[in-house]
This record gives sequence, C-alpha cells and structure tokens, in this order.
Amino acid sequence: MRYRSTRADPGGRTFSFTEVMLGGLAPDGGLFLPESWPQLDDVEALAGKPFAEVSARVLQAFAPDLPGGEAEAVAQAAYARFGHPAVAPLVQHGADDFLLELFHGPTLAFKDVAMQLLGRLFERALERAGRRMTIVAATSGDTGGAAIEALAGLSAVRVCVLHPKGRISEVQRRFMTTVTAPNVLNVAVEGTFDDCQALVKAMFADDAFRDEVSLGAVNSINWARIVAQAAYYVTSSLHLARGGAPVSYCVPTGNFGDVFAGLVAKRMGAPVGRLIVATNENDILDRALRTGLHEPKGVAATTSPSMDIQVSSNFERLLFEASDGDAATVRALMAHQAGGRGFDLSAAMRSRIGEEFSSYAASGEAVDAAMRDVREATGMTIDPHTAVGLHAAAQAREDGLEGPLVTLATAHPAKFPDAVEAATGYRPGLPPRLDGLMGAKERYDALPADLGVVQNAVRELAGR
Repeated sequence: MRYRSTRADPGGRTFSFTEVMLGGLAPDGGLFLPESWPQLDDVEALAGKPFAEVSARVLQAFAPDLPGGEAEAVAQAAYARFGHPAVAPLVQHGADDFLLELFHGPTLAFKDVAMQLLGRLFERALERAGRRMTIVAATSGDTGGAAIEALAGLSAVRVCVLHPKGRISEVQRRFMTTVTAPNVLNVAVEGTFDDCQALVKAMFADDAFRDEVSLGAVNSINWARIVAQAAYYVTSSLHLARGGAPVSYCVPTGNFGDVFAGLVAKRMGAPVGRLIVATNENDILDRALRTGLHEPKGVAATTSPSMDIQVSSNFERLLFEASDGDAATVRALMAHQAGGRGFDLSAAMRSRIGEEFSSYAASGEAVDAAMRDVREATGMTIDPHTAVGLHAAAQAREDGLEGPLVTLATAHPAKFPDAVEAATGYRPGLPPRLDGLMGAKERYDALPADLGVVQNAVRELAGR
C-alpha cells in the first residue's frame, strides 16, 4: 500500500502510510491518495462488530506499515472514552430515515472519531522515530477542540490551532481555549476560516519553515483522518443494508473530508449508495456540483459556522478521482483556486461525480425550520449543522431518493445553544461531565491574518 500526491504524475515518488500521516500535505502541495483502493475481506462479516474492531480493520487495510497489533490497540484506546458504547449509534427518525450520532466523543463533535485515533497514532510514530513535531491546524469550529483534546500534554507534539475570531460558537471556542497544557497555542485570527486555512497552507508551502519547526497537520487534509471517518460508514451501512442493497448518506460538509470518507468506504466494498452533499448558504460545493462552475464568493456568517467555508480542501481529492487520476488537470484547477479564481469542471468530470454525488443547500430559515420540525415531531434536539443535513435529506426524498437514508448528526446541540434556542425555544445544556467548561479561564492570542506574525508565534511554540 503506497500513496501518491493528487498533483504528481504517475511514476513519481510514493509514500508509506506513516509518511503520509506525519506529512499532512504532499511536498508538492497536493493531497495524498492510495495508488489503489484496498478491499475489506468478507465485509459482511463485520456487521454488528464493535466499532473499535471495525475501525482497526479499516486502518489495517490502509496502513500495513504499522507494527503488528497497533491498529487494534489505538482503536480500543481511542473509543474507550466515548459517551455511548456504540461510539456512533444510529437513531431512527422516520420510516426509512436515520441519524448517525457522531457527537459522543470528548468534545461533542464528529471530529473526535478521527482525532482520538490520530493522536494516538502520532504519539506512537513519533516515539519510534525519536522526533518532535509541531502541529498547525485551522478550524472552522470543531477540528481545533478535537485536536487539542487528543494532543494536549503529549511530550513529542506541539499544537497550534488557528480559528476565525468571533466566527465560531462560544462552546466551540472554549473547548480549545480553556486547555492549559503548555504544548498548546490557540490563535484567534482576525479574518475568516478561509484566511486561517490559507495561513496553514502557506506555512506548509514554506519549505524552510516547515523543516525548521517540523510541521505536521491534523486538519481533514490529513489522510489518516479520512480513513478513521470511513469506519462509521462501514458500521452503519452494514447495519442497514438489506441483502447488500446500498445505503445513502446525507452529509453536512464544508471542507469535504467527511463526505469523501463515505466514498472511501464505498471503494472498500461497504454497501454505500448515494452521497448527498449538504451545505448552508456558503454553497460553493452545491453550485459546483449542480453547474460545474466552482466559483468562490464572500463567506457569510451563519448559525452553522463549521460550514462557513469557500475553499473546500478535500474537494481536490474528488477532482483527482473524477479525472481518472489526471494530475495535470488537478494542478491546473488548483492553480486557478490558489489565485482566487473560479474554474469549470469538464463535462466528463461532472458526469462521473454525478453518478455518486448529489447536493443541496439550506438557507438560514430552512435550518431553523428543520431544528424546530424535528423537535416538534420527535422530541429530539439537533444542532444547526445536522439541520442542514436533514433539510438536504428532505429535498433528496422529494426528488425521488428511495431506500435507507442516513443523515450524519455531526455535533451535539449544546455546542450551539443560542441558535437552537432561537429556532426551537429550548436551550440545550452540556452533559454533566462538562459543567465547568463555561466558567473556566480562557487563554488565546488574537493575531492578524499575517503569515510572518503567525509563523513567529509558531516558532515560539516549537521552542518550548
């Protein structure tokens, strides 16, 4: 099992899983993908197996260079702290409609599923290599808290998280800024998430700086995170598949990593059907899939801030797949994106994407209505991101989608209490284990969206 960059021509340099995990971005600025898709042997035999066991099987398929037994050990440890024994339980809310609850981890968001695994993999790999690493991540809300929870206190890791100042919920922010571990730096960037993401990419593109601080990434560009997320598509699809019939998924997504993980599970042999991209008013993905024109616009602040994105990094992986691995095409499209310009998808790429993906966008009013309707109909409370997904799921049903349909419930509603209360009149509370979160002292630095300023802060962190 070897990996290549989405921007590298066939026959170029390849990488092992551990190199990919520790590297984050490829040296040429592209994203890593396997040279071929591994298959899960006797996939149906995994139905009903514990989540950690399935996660280990998925990881082993993509990481044969891990020491024997490591996949099982890290998976068991990663999911032992989750608040539900199933880790990612399914909840039925309609005749053939389900929610996949992905918010039972330490920071109440789907990012925990991958980050708890990734943190343990990082720690073991760095110990074996006798290395230290500085992790730099951009977050639109949930990645940062999950990364800090997984990496805080590790001796071989320093972690810096950039978040857009004033553009995430208070609960999301506090999951990051109340952590006092000395190896953690929080930066509130005066700008949008796209500004944060651009700073991270620029730091990785600076070879001298990258080597100086031994830079690593845990954003959804990190392939190991995609692999970890594929596990819950495997477990849930096997649970709902009838005689091997496929199960469709509706995925609230901004950076395209979570929905791409569904495609990974499908490529491995899981009975995954249609993948529905659900976006909020920042609808660049919906527009690109519907019209073929990928054109950035201004970022609008919404009640689902983790999706307030115009540059979806993992979309590059889909472009590579849809172009039959044509790195030259990917390089050309990414050059347009790097210049802030739009680009057109070819008719062949659009057709291929359309065979497996659909998309819908939700207005703010539609998100509020979805939160309110679910609470009135079922008594369940959902967060705004999940509401975006349920709105898209309803649209897919209206357009004739049949069979089991799973919407990913990506965050606990208590992470967005103001938005939930405004829509439903009910204010969700945090689980008792987090009672002290809102009163804890915060620690973060507010910095401009200036590469030199942020790099100096990261240098100081790396020297601790």
